[in-house]
Amino acid sequence: MGKKTIITCAVTGAGNTFNKSPHVPITPKEIAESSIEAAKAGAAVAHIHVRDPKTGEYSFDPALFQEVVERVREKETDVILNLTAGGGGDFVPSLTHPAAGAEGTFIQTPEERHLPVGKLLPEICTLDCGSLNFGDQLYMAPTEWLREQASLIKQSGVKAEMECFDTGHLRFANQLVKEGVIDGDPLYQFCLGIPWGAEADAETMLHMVHHLPNNANWSAFGIGRLQIPTAVQAALLGGNVRVGLEDNLYLEKGVLGTNAQLVDKAATLLQGLDIEPMTPEEARSTLGLTKQLS
Repeated sequence: MGKKTIITCAVTGAGNTFNKSPHVPITPKEIAESSIEAAKAGAAVAHIHVRDPKTGEYSFDPALFQEVVERVREKETDVILNLTAGGGGDFVPSLTHPAAGAEGTFIQTPEERHLPVGKLLPEICTLDCGSLNFGDQLYMAPTEWLREQASLIKQSGVKAEMECFDTGHLRFANQLVKEGVIDGDPLYQFCLGIPWGAEADAETMLHMVHHLPNNANWSAFGIGRLQIPTAVQAALLGGNVRVGLEDNLYLEKGVLGTNAQLVDKAATLLQGLDIEPMTPEEARSTLGLTKQLS
């Protein structure tokens, strides 16, 4: 028998991509439908952000998350929901008032970041494990805030997917595991190729894999043209993979793709390497998840 891997589809993200592709879902209805289409194409997990239906810009409105979750759960197609809990960390420095954020700054407390997760109880939610120079702005995730947020996730019974954008984030994620804030077998996501985090290359991925606890489950993604090569590399190393319009808009050079097409492309390539995508039930068993019935 061949190996199996979990495919996650990151459906829409928070970036200003909706002006670059007509396939980026914006409304809760579109996001839910795209999640279901990705599941039918082979994704076991749908990673969910929400957007303002009027402007297309990112949003962290709990009501929008609720609508997406309810729409997905009422469908017959099974898929594991993974809600982002990394919102409200954007800090844009002001040159005139360095201690204050300029336009575009949006900071939420750990409790505010956790609110949709605690209310809707997805099977998985993200935990961004450190601050980062994210392009020209700063993503803020102080360690004590992360400890508090991790505790809230644990209390809710949701599985934390610890997102590591750099090797220092991995060190802190491992520290959370040592402190007992993370329940069960820990789940890591290596977020590679984002300026200015860890490189999306085999050397970096191998380094991160070698520093995981023995009982860890892990996944990796690369952005842009590195999405598919990173997915293949992760699967060959025994990890899980993530594709989708949050991280990459193109099916091939010059051809915009849908979430379902990106999932299908990854699944087809992996099947050619004798690696099959897991079903949602198989992924639940692997990750130690309990399906939410409502």
